[in-house]
Amino acid sequence: MNKILIIAVHPDDETLGCGGTLLKYRANGDEIHWLICTETDMKNDFYSIREREIEKVQNLYNFNSVTNLKLKTMQVDEYSMSALVGKISKVINRIEPNIVYLPFKGDIHSDHRKIFEATYSCTKSFRYPFVKKIYMMETLSETEFAPSTKEDSFVPNVFIDISDFMEKKLEIMKVFESEISEHPFPRSIRNIKALATLRGATAGCEYAESFMLLKEIL
Repeated sequence: MNKILIIAVHPDDETLGCGGTLLKYRANGDEIHWLICTETDMKNDFYSIREREIEKVQNLYNFNSVTNLKLKTMQVDEYSMSALVGKISKVINRIEPNIVYLPFKGDIHSDHRKIFEATYSCTKSFRYPFVKKIYMMETLSETEFAPSTKEDSFVPNVFIDISDFMEKKLEIMKVFESEISEHPFPRSIRNIKALATLRGATAGCEYAESFMLLKEIL
């Protein structure tokens, strides 16, 4: 049995980046764990709405655990790297996942880049020997806006067939009502299906999610 940890900088990143993959793991009897890094200010009228969305999404995936670091959204760069590493390390050591999914290191959102750097520091084999596989995922509205340079381009080398789980992925994404809009907005249902269709064409299936494998220890 696998123990999967998905690092979601913001709630909905897990669904955009690997929603179908998480559902596939769950269907196979694996454990799936959700680490949410940021939350909306409690003074914001949107706070209670987002909390209800998270609870509903948690139940739809049937996560084994959900942890929220409650960092200030869009202000992650205000935290020191040592503080972030400390918070994330505690979660990883508690869960002891063998597979970890991270945001793409070149994502345009600074929150994503900072969390990637901090989390990747928490995967060193001599400190976290249980981590055997590390992926970066692509997140619509973040990954495709990375600088168009060789160093910052998302070049997938792993594809997971999510054809049987595509409709539920879309159902879950619709829970985050404020995060989706009509095409050409990046996070539209049409664009989510289009990306999955493109990745599926590469993988020889109807719908797929794609990842960059950073490390695999066999």
